[in-house]
Amino acid sequence: MLIKQKILEGIEKGEIQLAFRRWKRPTVRSGGRLRTRIGELAIEAVDRVTFKSITEKEAHQAGFSSRDELVAELRARAGALYRIRLSLAGEDARIALRNASKLSKAELAAVAARLERMDTRSSDGPWTVTYLGIIARSPATLAAELAASCGVAKAPFKARVRRLKELGLTESLEKGYRLSPRGRAVWKHVGRAR
Repeated sequence: MLIKQKILEGIEKGEIQLAFRRWKRPTVRSGGRLRTRIGELAIEAVDRVTFKSITEKEAHQAGFSSRDELVAELRARAGALYRIRLSLAGEDARIALRNASKLSKAELAAVAARLERMDTRSSDGPWTVTYLGIIARSPATLAAELAASCGVAKAPFKARVRRLKELGLTESLEKGYRLSPRGRAVWKHVGRAR
């Protein structure tokens, strides 16, 4: 679920508590979390609603100046109509994870095992250590250039880097990536081992 920066800022200030979307099926679920640029959002409820049921108050809670403005935007899209109740839950958990640079032997072994499982499941062979090494040697390099150096297209390259980011190993920059403190510690460990 993509959320515009202006809406994220309203959520952060506590001014916006609702979002409305038209979907074939919801992309978020009640009780879930959504990572955004401002931190993690708690998805408190996802309810299928009708246009008729939207109130003026709900439109304001969704960051719109009026119900008519909200309805006009939603009518331009297809799918069932959903109301999502959300709030800022806190900082992105990956931030604390990636800033942890002192890992125990057990923690290093657990991450190395996870990377090995990711490599084993890959249809085109091991890639995790290669990607960590490329990012370590070329921080702040465009994803397209890094992908080309691996001999893969940009989209699958970025998808794999996101998997490393989920483990707290990489950080996205305005241009390209870099290894996080945790990523550097893991890279030293797995780079030597392989």
